[in-house]
Amino acid sequence: MKLSTEVALKKTSYPIDYDSKVLCLGSCFAEHISSKLDYFKFEVTSNPFGILFHPEAILNVVEKAAKDEEFTADDIFLHNDQWHSFFSHSRLSRNSKAEILAALNSAKKELNMACREASHIIITLGTSFIYRNKSTGQGVANCHKRPQDDFTKQLTSIDDLKSILNHLTSSFEKLKPHIKLVFTISPVRHIKDGIQENQRSKAHLIAALHEVLEENSTSYDYFPSYELMIDEFRDYRFYDRDLIHPNALAVDMIWHKFKSTFISESVFEDMLKVEKLQKTLAHRQTQTHGDAFDKLKAYQSKLKEELVKKYPFMSFENL
Repeated sequence: MKLSTEVALKKTSYPIDYDSKVLCLGSCFAEHISSKLDYFKFEVTSNPFGILFHPEAILNVVEKAAKDEEFTADDIFLHNDQWHSFFSHSRLSRNSKAEILAALNSAKKELNMACREASHIIITLGTSFIYRNKSTGQGVANCHKRPQDDFTKQLTSIDDLKSILNHLTSSFEKLKPHIKLVFTISPVRHIKDGIQENQRSKAHLIAALHEVLEENSTSYDYFPSYELMIDEFRDYRFYDRDLIHPNALAVDMIWHKFKSTFISESVFEDMLKVEKLQKTLAHRQTQTHGDAFDKLKAYQSKLKEELVKKYPFMSFENL
């Protein structure tokens, strides 16, 4: 007897393996995926400009990277004793003008290089609502606790979202022709906007994105993380205590679905070796000598040697 509605999954024609280089961009769910890839020692870069919820915020930094355009004093501001930028998450905020410009330009360089080297880019779209700076008209990545009167909140239309997404994919293509793009809608509910508003926001993203995907059916992939959370995992036991974010169990289950459709089966055995090694390294040792300790260290060294010999880019800092 089935106790949930299963979401149909389609295997990609271009799976990720240990020869792949992956860039993850977008909402906080992009960081869940990148964290899993990093745990299994894939080569992955995650959100150089921090979490970006709206497609326009992603486009703004990707265009900067594509043009190799430097950030200047015009792109930053001082608020609450810290320097910020409307291009980035507060993760890049700093105590001085020189520090934040260095951080922004370093992130731009990292994004440029990651795009050029990537085999796959995973883009997670969070919301259709954007806050636009009244003085400049820029759609901001983060308001940085500036007064609400400084911004106009807008629900981006489906047509405008399509235009943004088409510009975004064009920018990626300029940096790396024939790049493999994987899109997904974040399963995180933005209920601070309101329940109905969140549904409208996600609906706009879904409608716009799928129109773009239909026009580029052979070039881009879609992973249904939003649909999995809303339909297949339709239960509050899969949410964190805030009832908004997927909890660790949900993230693990969605990762399992992602692995089955976007990771090459040819690396499953090596992924299992990585997992075994990671678990032993995470285990708290009560002994630092003796036969059991020596056997464990020998086992860890053997696994590490096998993996690093096959994949020289892998590193295990705790060993």
